[in-house]
Amino acid sequence: MSPHNFEFHLPLSPEELLKSGGVNHYVVQEVLPIKHLPSQLRAFQSAFRTQGPLAILEHFDTVYSILHHFRSIDPGLKEDTLEFLKKVVSRHSQELPSILDNAALSGSDRSAHLNALKMNCYALIHLLESFENLTSRTSLIDLDIGGKGKKARAKAALGFDWEEERQPVLQLLTQLLQLDIRHLWNHSIIEEEFVSLVTGCCYRLLENPTISHQKNRSTKEAIAHLLGVALVRYNHMLSATVKIIQMLQHFEHLPSVLVSTVGLWATDYGMKSIVGEIVREIGQKCPQELSRDTAGAKGFAAFLTELAERIPAVLMSSMCILLEHLDGENYMMRNAVLAAMAEMVLQVLNGDQLEESARETRDQFLDILQAHGHDVNSFVRSRVLQLFTRIVQQKALPLTRFQAVVALAVGRLADKSVLVCKNAIQLLASFLANNPFSCKLSDTDLAGPLQKEIQKLQEMRAQRRTPAASAALEPEEEWEAMLPELKATLQQLLKLPREEVDEQIADAETAEEVKGRIRQLLARASYKQAIILAQEATSRFQESEPFSHTEPEENGFLDLLGIIFKDPAASTQGSRGDTDPGLTGSKDSPSVPEPEGCQRNDDELVKQEMLVQYLQDAYSFSQKITEAIGIISKMMYENTTTVVQEVIEFFVMVFQFGVPQALFGVRRMLPLIWSKEPGVREAVLNAYRQLYLSPKGDSARAKAQALIQNLSLLLVDASVGTIQCLEEILCEFVQKDEIKPAVIQLLWERATEKVPCSPLERCSSVMLLGMMARGKPEIVGSNLDTLVSVGLAEASPPDYRLAQQVCLTIANISDRRKPSLGERHPPFRLPQEHRLFERLQEMVTKGFAHPDPLWIPFKEVAVTLTYQLAEGPEAICAQMLQGCAKQALETLEKSTTEADPKEAAPKLPTFLLMNLLSLAGDVALQQLVHLEQAVSGELCRRRVLREEQEHGTKGSKDKSASSESAMEEELGLVGATADDTEAELIRGICEKELLDGNQVLAAFVPLLLKVCNSPGLYSNPELSAAASLALGKFCMISAPFCDSQLRLLFTMLEKSSLPTVRSNLMVATGDLAIRFPNLVDPWTPHLYARLRDPAEQVRRTAGLVMTHLILKDMVKVKGQVSEMAVLLIDPVPQIAALAKNFFNELSHKGNAIYNLLPDIISRLSDPEGGVEEEPFHTIMKQLLSYITKDKQTESLVEKLCQRFRTARTERQFRDLAYCMAQLPLTDRGLHKMLDNFDCFGDKLLDESVFSAFLSVVGKLRRGAKPEGKAIIDEFEQKLRACHTRGMDGMEELESGQGGSQRALSTKKPSAAVSRLQPLTSVDSDNDFVTPKPRRAKPRRPCTQQRKSRRKAKVVFSSDESSEDELSAEMTEEETPKRTTPIRRASGQRHRS
Repeated sequence: MSPHNFEFHLPLSPEELLKSGGVNHYVVQEVLPIKHLPSQLRAFQSAFRTQGPLAILEHFDTVYSILHHFRSIDPGLKEDTLEFLKKVVSRHSQELPSILDNAALSGSDRSAHLNALKMNCYALIHLLESFENLTSRTSLIDLDIGGKGKKARAKAALGFDWEEERQPVLQLLTQLLQLDIRHLWNHSIIEEEFVSLVTGCCYRLLENPTISHQKNRSTKEAIAHLLGVALVRYNHMLSATVKIIQMLQHFEHLPSVLVSTVGLWATDYGMKSIVGEIVREIGQKCPQELSRDTAGAKGFAAFLTELAERIPAVLMSSMCILLEHLDGENYMMRNAVLAAMAEMVLQVLNGDQLEESARETRDQFLDILQAHGHDVNSFVRSRVLQLFTRIVQQKALPLTRFQAVVALAVGRLADKSVLVCKNAIQLLASFLANNPFSCKLSDTDLAGPLQKEIQKLQEMRAQRRTPAASAALEPEEEWEAMLPELKATLQQLLKLPREEVDEQIADAETAEEVKGRIRQLLARASYKQAIILAQEATSRFQESEPFSHTEPEENGFLDLLGIIFKDPAASTQGSRGDTDPGLTGSKDSPSVPEPEGCQRNDDELVKQEMLVQYLQDAYSFSQKITEAIGIISKMMYENTTTVVQEVIEFFVMVFQFGVPQALFGVRRMLPLIWSKEPGVREAVLNAYRQLYLSPKGDSARAKAQALIQNLSLLLVDASVGTIQCLEEILCEFVQKDEIKPAVIQLLWERATEKVPCSPLERCSSVMLLGMMARGKPEIVGSNLDTLVSVGLAEASPPDYRLAQQVCLTIANISDRRKPSLGERHPPFRLPQEHRLFERLQEMVTKGFAHPDPLWIPFKEVAVTLTYQLAEGPEAICAQMLQGCAKQALETLEKSTTEADPKEAAPKLPTFLLMNLLSLAGDVALQQLVHLEQAVSGELCRRRVLREEQEHGTKGSKDKSASSESAMEEELGLVGATADDTEAELIRGICEKELLDGNQVLAAFVPLLLKVCNSPGLYSNPELSAAASLALGKFCMISAPFCDSQLRLLFTMLEKSSLPTVRSNLMVATGDLAIRFPNLVDPWTPHLYARLRDPAEQVRRTAGLVMTHLILKDMVKVKGQVSEMAVLLIDPVPQIAALAKNFFNELSHKGNAIYNLLPDIISRLSDPEGGVEEEPFHTIMKQLLSYITKDKQTESLVEKLCQRFRTARTERQFRDLAYCMAQLPLTDRGLHKMLDNFDCFGDKLLDESVFSAFLSVVGKLRRGAKPEGKAIIDEFEQKLRACHTRGMDGMEELESGQGGSQRALSTKKPSAAVSRLQPLTSVDSDNDFVTPKPRRAKPRRPCTQQRKSRRKAKVVFSSDESSEDELSAEMTEEETPKRTTPIRRASGQRHRS
């Protein structure tokens, strides 16, 4: 076919070129075989050298054949073809400008060049696509194979690196399109197929997921430029818009790629209109359709978000089109539109020099953002807070909106979503870091200057205001001027209680006269008096305008005062009433004698108003932050680690801004140092490192002084727990050498009084040294003598507080734990003759005879330290006891000689007897600890050393592995036997020797028992407290002694009238339950009884003790655990939180809560001893939230249904129905209810029961599958029928229904029941399920069944009393007739 006689039509598919499509259309004559292709390609190359680009007209079949056999031909041939076609197209693009400029170009030549252009472009583009397809298949295979060498495998398949060749091809096509090639076509109208050919390959390249990779950036840019030329020169906008919309819906990797492409078109090519077209297409998408097409919505959202970040100014003109999506269901689209608005506020609508229209647009965007802070979707609320955080950080939020956005953030702190709470905290932290007010935000510090400046502003206005000036101003202008100051005064008055003032309304005074007086006060800037008078007028003239219908809120009073001030009548009356001669005389004088002075006064007034407004805003902001602190501090113990970390960072920032309440949060985060989450623990360490280890100061000593001062503030009024947490943190810092030597040096100087300091500062320095000694004992160990001489020196009067801290500090130089088996060195001990013990013994014995309340806690730590560090501590403490007892006897003998002979018996000062018994109790307890830890550990250490010597363990390294393992096994058995022998030895000493008549402690037992058994004779509260505590400590020593005194202990625990005594004895009995569980077990009900104690302190202590005992399995968990459940509704928040934490921990122990729930429900709904209905709902909502397993839910449903048969009251029916409604029911749970419908069907007449079951139906419908909806409908019909007509209605319903539904409702549950059979083994409440009627072989005797029907009461295993429990009940003779008020002497005696 002659090249001048045909026309090349671009085909839709390559096959179309093999068949004729019309007159003069080019047709491929022959598809050449593979073996001829290399020679034909060489022929094409030879023709190209002679004919140029037009050679393609005769050799197109060769290129077509290569494309046809592309997968099968040699890689070298592919590469040669690509290089040659690139050369052809490049040559053609170079020749075309001169050809197109030739005016004498004939039609046949033009047609030849057009055909050559289309053939060359077709061949090059299809070759490009063939290479791309082959590369994509290779990459997919590499994904399956994995490993290294992916690039090498791709190169081997193609013969070269294709990724480096794509860009030159695309640039070549771009260069070609930039020519004015449209003149080759008739009428200079380029055909759409040619443009689609070029652009189509670009879109297909974009579909490759790897195009978004950084290594393909050059290819991505080349595609963008090629499409940009098509847009500008070839009217490709409509097609590009449609294609982009389609690709966004189907390819998730493309949003970021298309954003960079569209941004390039809008900026470099000036095609901003395409942004509007794309946005219009997205805006016209139906929101309901996008709610179903989540992939498309995700692509659109990502595209809009990134486009707004790149070109916000271009996008802003099209934002109105997207507003409809803010009301759509898809939250991703809402997020995208809101993010776009935020970007426009940040990049376009930012600054103070905005025009009015731009300012209005900005305010509209901010209004929309604030409104969606309350969006129904938590992701949208979270996104809004993130956007506001960015706006605040870049200082783009107008000051007028600060208060509103801060209020939004504070409100979101109570959000149910953890993510929203986290972002709310971040937003508040950003507000703090970027606030324009002050670096110190204490509302107490700001209140004083604010009040002072308001008063100054009032004075300036009063001086400036003259009758002439007043007449010159309109009431509206005057009102606007006074409004900020008036508002501030009103806010302060509303927060304070109503004061008595002189402004009283006379009986004969009318409403109009009062209005005149109010306006006169406002005109004189007496705002406080005007507000008070208006408040009185609203209560006096409730029927008169404008005082009627006035709201008591801030806005209501402002509106009222505004009406009065602007009212012309009131103005006239007010001016008539104004008879101030000074004001009257000033009418004839010039109002502005000096214009310059007046202008200066006006400027000063404006500055003062601005200052007042600034202080008012700062004060309001500080109050909001203070409010947020209270809410955020409660989130510090959330389960989500990221939230806890945000809370910690927030409190660090608040503390740095000087908010007084921040110290509370800084202290509250201390217990988190024990967190099991490494991230939380590290956050606490970083917080204290940031707050305390980097103080400001000019020198190292100044920094050390500031650090010590800050740490000392934490110790003020700190609890024992707080001190332990701070000790752990300082120990960590010391071990990492983060505490500078200058700090330790200054602490020693303060402790030794080389630096002047107060007694409390000296004491805190010793305490800090002790904390650091835990990390490095040598800090104190190397200066032990100095510390003894400083803290335990003879003084008058002795400083027991300092001495106590010195003892605690010295105690940290030794390891208080029980020595391990691998310990080879003897424990650190000091000789008995050491000065430390001499001073301790002397201070204890000398202070015994003086009624100093600080002596008791001191002697406790002194005894503890003696047993911890001394060799033979029992001898030292025996001397202490003997010395104190000797003083008591001498005092008694002295009182005997001086007493009146007529008196029956001599008297001993109460404090001496109290001190003696307290000291004896401490020695008894520490002797026990010493035996079980130190002595037992030393015996074990010596035994191990002895065994090593006997078996020659030093030479055992050369023995074989088998003999070594055999010896280890033998030694293990011998060691276990020896451990038992040592434990029996220690137990024998405790039970038979310590309280034997020959021992020192035994001498105090009769006195102790006499004081405890004679509360009428020894009625002093402090004495009784000391005696009861000492008795508890003595009981810890010996099981026989404990068994004999348990009745007395529990009598005091129950009958004592003092909460402190009951609380302390609760701790003591808890310790006894751990040491002697078998002895205390019969008394367990008395422990549970303290959970309902009327005293808050006792309930809290009982909750703590029972939590430890139950979680450590030291007491049996019976139905009485319902008493712990009652604490969930305790009016004290700390106790309720304690109970919630208990059940949280209990829920992690297998099926514990599931097994206990039936007992708890039965006890709490019992009309005689349960709780009210509302509290019951609160408790059960919490407890049932722990039931998450389907099998547990189904079993509970069956048990609760059966429980309806034995319930006695309507209240119990309602309670059971409520519990059913709270369970997370599934289809199998519904089948269980249908199986047991007879149990509760007759109870549905009650409206509350019926409503509860309807709520169950509603829950089931929300997640129901189509096949399960029929069963739900059947269940609802039964419910409604029984509700309206009772059980007869259900029978009528069943008789009228077909058998298919009944079969459906009976067949499936049978399988479910069979599958659930193994679950019954975990139930601990077998008696809870009432046997089903019409049973062929009942498992229980008939007499028992008849008995249960007659009483209609369920008996639980936990309610059955054993003989031990009966013997534990106190008899009338053994119960003390008079109870003694007892008060605990030392807060440090609490044991857990």
